[in-house]
Amino acid sequence: MHLMSTALNGLSPRPIVQAPMAGGASCPPLAAAVSEAGGLGFLAGGYKTADGMYQEVKRLRGLTRRPFGVNLFLPQTGAVDPAAVEAYRGQLAGEASWYETSLADDDIVGNTDDGYDAKLAILLDDPVPVVSFTFGCPAAGTLARLREVGTYTVVTVTSVEEARAAQAAGADAVCVQGIEAGGHQGTHRDDPQADGSGVGLLALVAQVREAVGLPIVAAGGLMRGSQIAAVLAAGAEAAQLGTAFLACPESGAHALHKKALTDPLFVRTELTRAFSGRPARGLVNRFMREHGPYAPAAYPQVHHLTSGLRKAAAAAGDPQGMALWAGQGHRLARALPAGELVEVLMAELAETQATRSV
Repeated sequence: MHLMSTALNGLSPRPIVQAPMAGGASCPPLAAAVSEAGGLGFLAGGYKTADGMYQEVKRLRGLTRRPFGVNLFLPQTGAVDPAAVEAYRGQLAGEASWYETSLADDDIVGNTDDGYDAKLAILLDDPVPVVSFTFGCPAAGTLARLREVGTYTVVTVTSVEEARAAQAAGADAVCVQGIEAGGHQGTHRDDPQADGSGVGLLALVAQVREAVGLPIVAAGGLMRGSQIAAVLAAGAEAAQLGTAFLACPESGAHALHKKALTDPLFVRTELTRAFSGRPARGLVNRFMREHGPYAPAAYPQVHHLTSGLRKAAAAAGDPQGMALWAGQGHRLARALPAGELVEVLMAELAETQATRSV
């Protein structure tokens, strides 16, 4: 069956969700193209101001009347060691000199508020079809208020424990993220001692399927329709793909980022805190190799600290200094228009399912 479960029918007639990728990749043209093709397009609220998010939602509504989603980063509550952040600033001094830019000042680095409350207020006042959350589970009251205004809620989880917490809080669905996923790991507890030994997607989907009764959206390294078939067979109602859509012409990712996905120069991915202070999977480049071992568990402080460096590297045409987020399946990226990619994925899914039913 190609349709999602009854709870998700009407939001997306096809079991394909375009992942919300913060940093510009998940722009209105990409989300609109995916939704128009029968998938579920997503905007990323992270890294944006509340007004910036609102303007993107407004633009997206002008491009499609189909359902779409908006993702929010949960505010971080863990303690951060200021001395560790300052030590990392010293580690990056040479980068600032090389790219002829400056590191963010203490006021910017110390700002941990990304406008979450203001963004949530906007989404309650002017509801969108779907809101998903990353880096934690919102309070039950928040999920209830969103439900009251007709919004479907999804909480990103990376373990059975987190899935149970999402169900207890009243989430409508969970996005189960395997260790293969590109970009930030959505773990609710950013353990500074985390070694990156997370659970693979298929195993995690099966575990969560047995532990909770919520619809599952599976995410992590998915690039082909045959892989979508696999997660659906494992118990998911839909598959969320990020890296697969990065190379699309509608994607807002930098051209150097798109090229790097299939460039033989970048042969593997790793989890790193080098760019944001939170574990995130990207293509291994010079910046990651040189600074990853020293980056503290400090989000969003490290994100602010390196923001200017990343922009300067992109402006200089140097992918070795950029955050090249990518899942483990990046070499399978196809630079197809997003709507065409959805069609190809659906054809691959149908072929796989037909073969298995014989």
